[in-house]
Amino acid sequence: MLFDDKLAIVTGATSGIGRAVVQRLHAEGARVLATGRSASALAELAAALGDRLSTCS
Repeated sequence: MLFDDKLAIVTGATSGIGRAVVQRLHAEGARVLATGRSASALAELAAALGDRLSTCS
């Protein structure tokens, strides 16, 4: 995968482009630290993607 063993930090990850970036990086093998203003949206994202995703609100 393109981003194996890489860490990405994505701000604004709860909607729009930020969420799409998180999903793409995760799909390409990156470990992702996602931040955003909505704790519930971050929890939903973490539940959907599972491994290699950490969140911080």
